[in-house]
Amino acid sequence: MKTRIYVTLKNGVLDPQGKAIHHALDGLGFSGVEEVRQGKLIELDHDANVSDADLDAMCRKLLANTVIENYRIERG
Repeated sequence: MKTRIYVTLKNGVLDPQGKAIHHALDGLGFSGVEEVRQGKLIELDHDANVSDADLDAMCRKLLANTVIENYRIERG
């Protein structure tokens, strides 16, 4: 099975990489972009017996810093 985990910064947390991307887009002449938030995508290939609870525990313990990040799990 394949699962995708999307990790993003919580609202209100400063995003210096997002600001750098925004600045670079402006410098390349792309206008109209008001804000950029940068995140990460983690893809896991795993057995069918890995439970939703296991995936959630992986996120809470290692894959996301839940103090400043949100995560969303998509099984596929």
